[in-house]
Amino acid sequence: MKIIKGGSGGKELVCTAEELKAVNAFAKAQLSAEDVYIFSVLLCDNEIDRDHERFSEATLRKLGELFVGVTGICDHDWRSDNQVARIYRTELVTDKNRKNSLGADYVYLKGYAYMLRTEANAELIAQIDGGIKRETSVGCSVARSVCSVCGEELGTCAHVKGRTYGGKECYAILEGAVDAYEWSFVAVPAQRGAGVIKSFVETEEGKRFAPEYEKLEKAARLGEKYLDGLRSEVLRLCLVCDKSLHSALSKSVATLDEAALLEMKSAFEARSAELYPPVTQLPGKGEVTKFDGDEYII
Repeated sequence: MKIIKGGSGGKELVCTAEELKAVNAFAKAQLSAEDVYIFSVLLCDNEIDRDHERFSEATLRKLGELFVGVTGICDHDWRSDNQVARIYRTELVTDKNRKNSLGADYVYLKGYAYMLRTEANAELIAQIDGGIKRETSVGCSVARSVCSVCGEELGTCAHVKGRTYGGKECYAILEGAVDAYEWSFVAVPAQRGAGVIKSFVETEEGKRFAPEYEKLEKAARLGEKYLDGLRSEVLRLCLVCDKSLHSALSKSVATLDEAALLEMKSAFEARSAELYPPVTQLPGKGEVTKFDGDEYII
C-alpha cells in the first residue's frame, strides 16, 4: 500500500564535525561546513490523522532506517533536477511531556537533511530560514493496514474507519514498512496538527479501477447497514431474555461478524420462545381457564 504522509520541518542545525562526517558518507567529494546547509524535519508520527490512520512505533522505527539516503524534492515533482536535499540520518524521538490522542507518549520520526549552499538553492534556504517552507510530505509504502477494533486486515472485516464500535474508535494501524521513496516540501499542509498530511497515491493505472471501487464502496455501505441492524436486533433480544447481559454485550457486539451475530440472534430467539410461549385466549375443549388479561397488558 503506497501512501503519502508528512509533517513539518525547516529547522537549521549547527554543522558540527560529527554531522559533517555523516553528510560526507553520501558525497563523492569531501564537503566542508561552509559547503552545506543542514536542517531537521519532522517526517511522520504516531498520531491518528484525518484519514483515521496512524503509524505504529515499530513502523516508524523501520521507516527511520529506510529514509536514510532518500532525496528531498518540492511538490512531489520527481524530476532529477528537482532534487534539492538528502536525509543523512534519522532519529526516533519520544516526547514524554506530550501525549497523542490515544493517551500514549507522542513519538515522531525526525530526519536530518543537508543541501548544498549553491546559488540555485539560495532562495529555498532563505525560505526555510524564514519559515515559509515548513511543511513536508513523505512518500512510503507499508505491508498492511490493521483494524484497531478487531486486529484484522482492514477491508477484510466489517469495521469502517472513523466510526465508533462499543466506545472504541476504528482507525487503521499502518504496519510493516516496505519502502521509503521520497520526501517533499509542499506549499500548503492538507491536514491538522503539526502539518501532518496523508493521502493515497493516485496513478493513471489506478484510475481505471475507480468505477469498480465506487461500486465496492456502495456494497460495503449496504453491508455495514445490514450488520448495524443485526447488532441492534441482537441487543433487543438480549433485553428481552436477560437485561443483566446487555451492558457487557453492547461493548462486544461491535466486534462480532455476521456468522457470530446470526448464531447469537438464533440463540436469543430460542430462549425468548421458551420464556414467553404463545398464550391463547380460548381454553381447549373440556378445560376451564381463569383469564384476567395480564398476558395482554403492555
